[in-house]
Amino acid sequence: MSVVSHGHGAAVRALLADLARGSAGVVTRVVLTLNAPGEPDPVDADAPWPFALQVRRNAWAQGFGANHNRALQGADEAFVCVLNPDVRLPAEPFVGLTRLAGAPGVGAAYPLQLDDDGRVQDSERALPTPLALWRRRMLGRGEACVDWVNAACLVLPLPVWRRMGGFDERYFMYCEDVDLCLRLRLAGLRLVRAPVSVVHAGRRASRRSAVHLAWHVRSLLRLWCSRSFWAACRLAPVGRTALAREGRS
Repeated sequence: MSVVSHGHGAAVRALLADLARGSAGVVTRVVLTLNAPGEPDPVDADAPWPFALQVRRNAWAQGFGANHNRALQGADEAFVCVLNPDVRLPAEPFVGLTRLAGAPGVGAAYPLQLDDDGRVQDSERALPTPLALWRRRMLGRGEACVDWVNAACLVLPLPVWRRMGGFDERYFMYCEDVDLCLRLRLAGLRLVRAPVSVVHAGRRASRRSAVHLAWHVRSLLRLWCSRSFWAACRLAPVGRTALAREGRS
């Protein structure tokens, strides 16, 4: 499991406490990357955790994909998990996630994401074409199908992760999860929602920060110029409709 902190000390402590309380024996190793230079240790790595806790420090901040790729490089467990530090685990989700992720033809399994008030979050998304984004932002229309899911909590079989080569590090921030999901689907693999849920309290920084907004726009432009995006466009409508039924079952 890879968790990246950028000054998320309190959230990391809460997440690791959740993992220690509910996922002992399921999660065997957690790689915690401290991405903010000079970030203090959020927890005592030498404490008797019920899993191996490895803490890595970055001399300078790296991108989302680069951090997770480095953390999961050389993994030899059956499954890998990308997990945001601001996720909370009211109940143990990983038995269900790994069971589905290990099924034939599955590329990744993900949970239902809820906010702090128990409302379902919009973590399942359609292909982010300019028209789809306009309809979503300007008209308030919901998603008609599931082409990708955000990577706040994503479980993949190790052979699939290796086959995909992890995240594309050319995306510094944003759209890494879109690209990975599209490549999984183009490889003939499915995204499957497990009958488990997590609480994800994250807020979109691109709506509050000019820097994050610039990263978001840059990543969208890169995505729209990519081969995987145009190949995924050609999957519509049959392949995308089928995926929507699987993802929302």
